[in-house]
Amino acid sequence: MQAAGELTAAALAEARRLLVPGATPLDLDAAAERVIREGGGVPNFQLVPGYRHTLCVSVDDDVVHGIPGDRPFRAGDIVSVDGGAEVAGWNGDAAFTVVLPDAERPDVVSSRGELSRVTEDALWLGIATLARATHLNEVGAAIEDFVHGEGAYGILTDYVGHGIGRTMHEEPPVFNYRVDRRGPAVKPGLVVAIEPMIVGGSVDTFTRDDDWTVTTSDGSDSAHWEHSVAVHADGIWVLTAADGGAAGLARFGVRPAPIA
Repeated sequence: MQAAGELTAAALAEARRLLVPGATPLDLDAAAERVIREGGGVPNFQLVPGYRHTLCVSVDDDVVHGIPGDRPFRAGDIVSVDGGAEVAGWNGDAAFTVVLPDAERPDVVSSRGELSRVTEDALWLGIATLARATHLNEVGAAIEDFVHGEGAYGILTDYVGHGIGRTMHEEPPVFNYRVDRRGPAVKPGLVVAIEPMIVGGSVDTFTRDDDWTVTTSDGSDSAHWEHSVAVHADGIWVLTAADGGAAGLARFGVRPAPIA
């Protein structure tokens, strides 16, 4: 799973490098696929029945599962990119959000940037909570308390994180909000994808006519951040972060431990 996580991180880093006004989601998709295949992996999104792309690219009010198309990115767009790789039968999955600069709309860029910041911080808080938790659902409770303390943001409840391993989506679910059960014990061998999906308005969504793209019903902006995280005998390791999560976890006093 380390190899799959590292290749996922490399593919998303290349997509992020290319994410500028004038580029298209299809440009990012092709670049990510090239990185994965040249690295000896397979884009695991292409293994999902009915989906033929390497990435999901969701813009503005599209939350998740956006199908890459040829509409160029524009200044001020908030763009979420989600992707993963399978290597030797093991999977990685991660996502990030970027707000493109727009000198003519600084207020929009600032608002969208804050939404992305809250979502990314919620992700890292969730990972730090996992490092100290006894049961998995402590992660969602921590994320909910943080996000609601940051402002009038909504946490999607219809879409959550998940276990990951031999397939991209496995049990157990990883909630981004408080639930009335503790969930499985956090112990070595648990590998999960934590992925808060946060919106600037109502959490109500609908699926577009393409049968994939999930969009906010009120047109509010959205952000999505995700990492795959392994719990092992010596601690945790963020499989889809180049540094194992060291930079993101430092503020929480958590030091990731390399897997022996």
